[in-house]
Amino acid sequence: MSDLYIKEPSTIVMYSTTWCSDCTRAKKFLNKKKIDYIDVDIEADEKGRDFVMQVNDGARVVPTIIFPDGDKLIEPSTAELRAKLG
Repeated sequence: MSDLYIKEPSTIVMYSTTWCSDCTRAKKFLNKKKIDYIDVDIEADEKGRDFVMQVNDGARVVPTIIFPDGDKLIEPSTAELRAKLG
């Protein structure tokens, strides 16, 4: 997909790692709600890691979730995800 590393992707993009419990929780929420998203493992994807650092002022924070409307959620709680996605 050509728009994985932009601030307004065509679908939700979650930048995550395999070991992050907040990432696992966010993925479970999205999967349970049947919300389509693309997962980018920033440990395996250098461009993804660089993008996360760019949008988070140099911090490598996961999950970083970018939405098609340009919104981003950083380490969101389940309540924050629910508020954003209904």
